[in-house]
Amino acid sequence: MNDLKLTECPRDAMQGLHDFIPTEIKIDYINDILKCGFDTVDFGSFVSPKAIPQMKDTEAVLKGIVKNNSKLLAIVANERGANDAVVFEEIDYLGYPFSVSEEFQLRNTNATIEESFKRVEVIQELCVKNKKELVLYLSMGFGNPYGELWHPDIVASWSEKLYSRLGIVNQSLSDTIGAADDKIVKAVFKNLIENFPEISFGAHLHTLPENAAKLVEAAYSEGCRKFDGAIKGFGGCPMAKDDLTGNMPTELMISWFEQNNIATGIDQFQFESTIAKALTVFP
Repeated sequence: MNDLKLTECPRDAMQGLHDFIPTEIKIDYINDILKCGFDTVDFGSFVSPKAIPQMKDTEAVLKGIVKNNSKLLAIVANERGANDAVVFEEIDYLGYPFSVSEEFQLRNTNATIEESFKRVEVIQELCVKNKKELVLYLSMGFGNPYGELWHPDIVASWSEKLYSRLGIVNQSLSDTIGAADDKIVKAVFKNLIENFPEISFGAHLHTLPENAAKLVEAAYSEGCRKFDGAIKGFGGCPMAKDDLTGNMPTELMISWFEQNNIATGIDQFQFESTIAKALTVFP
């Protein structure tokens, strides 16, 4: 049985851009993505417009989205954002960036790791109450550029705690800065998937295009079946250390699966059309 689930991330692609993309263009682009057959579309975020001005129109974008079988995911950074997001019936998932790096947690959500854990507890309760699912992004899941101690066991420790104490079963390992190589990716997923079969793990990788295939192969070979990407690798995290490393290019990810006879569920004709549209959306 093929249980591959692919997520396209226009939110991640857009959020760091300085020039504002008009709301109607965002709506048109996301509706095109929804026709491709992705399991999930990460379409927007309920965060401070001062922090991420590009996402200030997420509610307006949502009103224009034509929902289909693909699930919708919105990023939140605190309880306020979660409260705003859970009222929308169209949204299936809330995503929260939980960092195993103290420095990055402060940069990204203005909270320490312990404060963030308490925040996750509240957000998880909101999700359960409002019939949403929380996807926890374990940021710095494959390395740490801030000189802090990092080891796969640290990632595993937080993963276990988030599951055993808060019941969070959807966890995505996030390589926020493009630090991972295939050996690290294999080691992290092997450790997690062997030890925590109850948890559904995903890969949210930032990478250079030339490294894309071997990273996908590394994660897939150790049992990961959920992958995030952004068309043409656009985007990256504006709260990370330095120059943005682009997202995993979706077309390269899909190409690897097809070359290995792994069904993706993607309508290839529609996807090619959406790639063409992306080139008009992004400067």
